[in-house]
Amino acid sequence: MTRAPGAARPRTRRAAALLTAALLLTACSTGPSLENRNEVTAPPGDSEQLTIGSAGFTESDLLAHMYKLLLDKAGYRTRLLTVSNRELYEPALESGQIDVVPEYAATFADWLNAKKNGADAKPVGSPDLDRTMRHLRALAAARGLDVLDPGRAVDQNAYAVTRAYARKHGLRTLSDLGRAKLPVRIAAGDECATRPYCAPGLKKTYGIDLTAIDPKGLGTTQAKKAVQDGRDQLVATTTTDATLDEFGLVLLRDDKKLQNADYLVPVVNRSRAGSRRVATALGRLNKVLTTADLADLNRRVDSWRRLPEDVARDYLDRHHLL
Repeated sequence: MTRAPGAARPRTRRAAALLTAALLLTACSTGPSLENRNEVTAPPGDSEQLTIGSAGFTESDLLAHMYKLLLDKAGYRTRLLTVSNRELYEPALESGQIDVVPEYAATFADWLNAKKNGADAKPVGSPDLDRTMRHLRALAAARGLDVLDPGRAVDQNAYAVTRAYARKHGLRTLSDLGRAKLPVRIAAGDECATRPYCAPGLKKTYGIDLTAIDPKGLGTTQAKKAVQDGRDQLVATTTTDATLDEFGLVLLRDDKKLQNADYLVPVVNRSRAGSRRVATALGRLNKVLTTADLADLNRRVDSWRRLPEDVARDYLDRHHLL
């Protein structure tokens, strides 16, 4: 899935702009691009001062703050920087200007693959987590990056209907919707028409009778409102959407695994943060954080207007990780 976070909140825009300028300036002084080097084979490093990157949307902010707190507890000196553009933060991760970022396995695998082999390269991300991780780790290693173990939380594309619609037609899964042979109008982004995980996949894998695409975007308020009001029957969103309850919506389970394995994974600069100590500190989150937990944390920030750093600390405290 292609991550498409919304605009940075006002409090992060100035920081993001300043960092963007800094990265553009320092890019001129860090030597040849990794695109022009041989495969990076630096030994694992263990710098005492680490920079954690955030992509500037709620979920990434939350994860970055949790990474920071866990690394602080492990004895590192840390700081957090927000860069809302992967085209900037990934090279910064390679060069060591950023040491750790939260990423999504299949999306990042496809992004690195396209960077190496071109935009038309065959995707390597898939619904199979093990296969996706093999491709991702190989692509990342060539750039001096290590991909740590995925946890239980996954943020992938998902599809929702109203509770009333689900009850009326006995729907729990996307297969149920296909078997019901109902005409379905979907609220989604324009790209849904051609993306294999959206309209083509819903038709081919599940046999869903999609009659039209209402181009309201992925998981937007307008898209969910259209389904709530009955103008559309299905909305494209994500598994960690924190607002479904507000619109009376429920997810239909992807029981045939159409969606790619976008499990959350920490990605680190190997020469600065490739130590077992870093992996152990961040791996503690894997034992507790679930997809449902992440949706709830997103809700606390987006709906309850709490600060990501406070929500992150509360969660880690509740699970005895600090």
